[in-house]
Amino acid sequence: MVQASTTSLTLENFLQLPETEPASEFIDGQIVQKPMPQGEHSAIQTELAPSINAIVKPQNIARAFTELRCTFGGHSIVPDISVFLWERIPRQGNGRVANAFLMAPDWTIEILSPDQSQTKVTKNILHCLENGSQMGWLIDPDEQSIFVYSSDHPTTVYEQPEAQLPVPAFAKDFKLKVEDLFNWLLA
Repeated sequence: MVQASTTSLTLENFLQLPETEPASEFIDGQIVQKPMPQGEHSAIQTELAPSINAIVKPQNIARAFTELRCTFGGHSIVPDISVFLWERIPRQGNGRVANAFLMAPDWTIEILSPDQSQTKVTKNILHCLENGSQMGWLIDPDEQSIFVYSSDHPTTVYEQPEAQLPVPAFAKDFKLKVEDLFNWLLA
């Protein structure tokens, strides 16, 4: 169950707090703890991120990260999968990936967990789009549907097994059908 803190604090103060397990997010001055991922959520997340990386990472186009804290627009959120264009990945002086990501991902992906508020997750996706994300996916394992949010297209729901899921232009070579995504739940 997602719990919200009743104490309001600043984003800077929130970022000084120790990390929690599962992760806590800072939204509208409140601390909201994400629910603990369960089996279906975990199965999709552990298959989807490497599948995206297999297509976009070898050519240095983009990289998918799981459970990465992204702080921007007054919020600090932890999308299930954040995909960043290669040139936007923050780096340390030695070229290694930086720890702090102070921007919206180019593509944000959330997987709905049992007892998680679809409204809250949708608001996070919309916040990402308002701050520069190209696309957001909300995957609902119970309904076997994927809501696709885009800054330049109306929200669309994909639930037909043969439907090809849209992806941002930079990931055009990544192909995934609805049935293929949910087949990851069978193994």
